[in-house]
Amino acid sequence: MTETIKTLGILGGGQLGRMSAQAAQKLGIRTVIFTPEQDSPASQVADETIVAAYDDRAALEKFSKIVDVISYEFENIPVETVEYLTKLKPVYPEKRTLEVSQDRISEKTFLNSIGIATARWELAQNTKNVDEILKKWGKSECILKTARFGYDGKGQAKYKTGDDLDATWRKLKSGRVIVEDIVDFASEISVIVGRDRFEKIVTYGPMHNEHRHHILHKTTFPAPIAADVAAQSIAIATNLAQQINLRGVITLEMFVTRDGKILANEIAPRTHNSGHWTIDACAVSQFEQHVRTVCGLPAADPACTTPAEMLNLIGDDIDKIGEYEDKTGTFIHLYGKQESRPGRKMGHITTLKTK
Repeated sequence: MTETIKTLGILGGGQLGRMSAQAAQKLGIRTVIFTPEQDSPASQVADETIVAAYDDRAALEKFSKIVDVISYEFENIPVETVEYLTKLKPVYPEKRTLEVSQDRISEKTFLNSIGIATARWELAQNTKNVDEILKKWGKSECILKTARFGYDGKGQAKYKTGDDLDATWRKLKSGRVIVEDIVDFASEISVIVGRDRFEKIVTYGPMHNEHRHHILHKTTFPAPIAADVAAQSIAIATNLAQQINLRGVITLEMFVTRDGKILANEIAPRTHNSGHWTIDACAVSQFEQHVRTVCGLPAADPACTTPAEMLNLIGDDIDKIGEYEDKTGTFIHLYGKQESRPGRKMGHITTLKTK
């Protein structure tokens, strides 16, 4: 028996919400977007949009009354918002997962507690702590990351003994900073997991990810890694989904070291940029899987059998789409953003790699 879900509420109006709304239409499910942003990418394709601040309780209550279930499209939604909405309607993934993913200290502590390895790390609350940690490790350099609000390279900096640590610390604007060991990795990969209310699990990947200026530039599926490493990465991500009692979709970003070890990097409790290729290369995309699992439908076999490459269109890359318009096996996806800015994701291009 399936739940009767007619309307899905989505917190956030970005491109992930847009593609989830498009997937929901395919399933006959209405979508209502809640966002503080006017003319957001998601609102352009959704059935309805409520434009209000995330702490506007009157607007949140109105939102809850016109939807059957709620999800979110990025992890920096205030936990207080989700906590309030959970009293009114089901929210998936659940609040605890959001809390863990929002704070790097909580995230790494949780991963380590369930047996998932990460790069060596410690908490620093001042510059003295940083030097003490490096001295204890016998290292001269590290990555400094703010505990909260870091993505696409924001909130982090490389530090080497002898650099102006005070200036670097001030730029981070945080009193809770992670000192993280620099990983000599061979590749960066990700695995996306979908899990439904029946505890059925499906996976996408692993995918190989290449970054430019800390922003995802290109994703390749399947990742060019050894079969045993690929299987291990799927097992790690599956374990995470089970441990958090996931309902919905979650992504685990990982490093593969040069000696074949896997270290978890970040959790994203949502659909993910590295899974955009699934729209064109799979029978069931990550976005449809997300909608299915949060709305009570059973998880479906992704059937991702076609090798694919996804290229992000960032900033002025949008001006180059003419190069792809007549290429066979190439799909252009634009997000409806009116203004291109450096670092802004404007769309993506997926190319299917025929054998």
